[in-house]
This record gives sequence, structure tokens and C-alpha cells, in this order.
Amino acid sequence: MPDPLASPSVLKTTEPEQAVAEVREAYHRLRQEVAKVVVGQDEVVEQLLMAMFCRGHALVVGVPGLAKTLLISTLARSVSLSFSRVQFTPDLMPSDITGTEVIEEDKTTGARELRFVKGPIFANVILADEINRTPPKTQAALLEAMQEHQVTVGGMQHRLPEPFFVLATQNPIEQEGTYPLPEAQLDRFMFNIKISYPSMDEEVEIIRRTTGGSDTRPTAVLTGADVARVQELVREAPVADHVIRYALRLVRATRIREEGPKPGMVSEYLAWGAGPRASQYLVLAAKAKAILQGSFHVTPEHVRAVAHPVLRHRILTNFNAEADGVTTDKIVDALLKEIPVEGTGGAEKRQMDTVMR
Repeated sequence: MPDPLASPSVLKTTEPEQAVAEVREAYHRLRQEVAKVVVGQDEVVEQLLMAMFCRGHALVVGVPGLAKTLLISTLARSVSLSFSRVQFTPDLMPSDITGTEVIEEDKTTGARELRFVKGPIFANVILADEINRTPPKTQAALLEAMQEHQVTVGGMQHRLPEPFFVLATQNPIEQEGTYPLPEAQLDRFMFNIKISYPSMDEEVEIIRRTTGGSDTRPTAVLTGADVARVQELVREAPVADHVIRYALRLVRATRIREEGPKPGMVSEYLAWGAGPRASQYLVLAAKAKAILQGSFHVTPEHVRAVAHPVLRHRILTNFNAEADGVTTDKIVDALLKEIPVEGTGGAEKRQMDTVMR
């Protein structure tokens, strides 16, 4: 098992500006290592890393065969973290994830005592494969771990290793025998990441690799200590008030009864808006986005770039939206188009609109 705090570290400096440059270089190396195993999916890799660097969890949604499991396991190996995969099934019990207490007898004295046997959740990166295939009781076993980074068994609290991430996968089309995730648990996921089909050229390369005899393995680029340092760097990144207010305007505009400007689609198609976690994660993700781009300066453009994965699972559509085929992504598109970016010039606003298109 990899030592998550192993040395040497690739981040050598404590100076923020220089550290950002080192993170940018390490990020490019990470992309190269992941690309040895996984073809394409650059945006998905970036979003997974942003969640990791923000101490967040991610839900990865895509049809079968798009390398969701392979991508997450490859990423874990590329950052030298311990990895554990849990296949969620209808008969999975909470103790199968968190661990259980067993009676252990001392053969010398005959004394018996309870000993806690750790479950697979005691790792740095947890792949919760097909998380919606297990009943709510078992899904709920993850809530304490995701929020508090600990599990409670028999009244005793057991801390999880740091850093700790839950990366869950979900199949959006096969709903028979599934249990939809409750809103409370969805809100614990920083990102809802969608994986799309590969392009023609990418699929040709996938066929070449998977039907040949090559077995390429990624090389670890970051240690657990590096990840912890990047997490601190993200928290240290300054954000101007006008950027925070823009993130808040986007989130508050999803709330039907909230005063202020909002797209007509909100009143017509939304049943419930996003909560405060959405604002927190918009700002945190914007910081991570800026740092991965080599900048310590966060702009509204960075907020716009992360709006879809942060908001798409935090707004609840109504029956009208289902009848008209309106998705949460379309509502986020309307928010980005109609909610003004204050504190920026017209030329910069037009440039951001062009980037988002």
C-alpha cells in the first residue's frame, strides 16, 4: 500500500506564486501519466483533480464502458495514494464498508475482547462503484465518512486516513434495481461530473490499446504530502469580493422565492434551488481552477468554468421541466447567460461569454 505521506515532495517552495507554478507543472505531468492508460477525458481528469485539491468528493456519471472505474483507479495511482474499490450491490451492508467489531480471545488467558476490523473505507481514495445500486441504509453509511472523515462503530469513533476522497460512479440509463441518492447525500458531493462518449479518433486509439498486448502503468507524480500542500494553497488563494458576490448571485438566482434578477426558466422549471454549499464549492473550485491554470488570481471566468459540475445536482427540476425536456444543465446555461458579472468591463464579459459557448 502506498504511503500517502511519503517523500520526496515535488513541491519545494513555500512562496505561493512559485508554488502555483510547481503545481501547474505537476498537473501537466499528472495528465501525461493518466493519458498512458486512459484516452481523452481531459476535462473529467481536471475536474477530479480540482475536487481532490479542494478536499471534496465527486460523483462521476456516465453510461457503461466509458472507463469511469479505470480513470479513478489510475488517478489514485498517479498521486501515490492508497486506493479501495467497493462494488455497491443491493445486499451490501453498512458494516461491509465501515468495518465491524469481532470477538477476539486471548489463548493464553482466555480473556475475550472486542476488536475493530477496518472496512475498505479506510483508504485515501474510495471508489464507490455504482453507488445507486445499494439501499439507502448503506448509502447513509457514507454520510459521516464524507462529512466528518470518520466512522462510528459500537459508539467508538475511528478516524479515516488523510487525505480522504470518495469518488462515486453512477449509471444514468439503467434504473431497474437502483435506489436514487437522497438530496442530502448528493449535496455532499462537490462535483457531479458527466463523462461523454469518446471522439472517433479517441475510440480508434482505445481499440488499439485494449486489443493489443501492452500493459502501461502510471508513475506516481504527487505524494499525499503534496496533495495536502496543494489543498492548503487552494485555501490560501485570495478572492476579491466581486468574485464572491458573482458566485452568490448565481446560486441565489436558483431559489424561486429569492428576490433579485433570475432567468424565467427558474420560476418555470425549478422546484428547489441550491443551498449554501453550492456557493462555498463554487468559490473553492474557482480557486483550484485558477491554480491549475497557473494563476493565483481568481476571476469570475473561473467561477463560470466550474458552474455546471457544482450546480447540476443541487437544483431540483419539476414536472414541467421533465415534460419539456429541460435539464439542469440548460438552467445553468441560462444562469450564466443572464446573471450579470459586475466589476468587469464589457470586453471581458463578451470574452467570457465566448469562452463558455
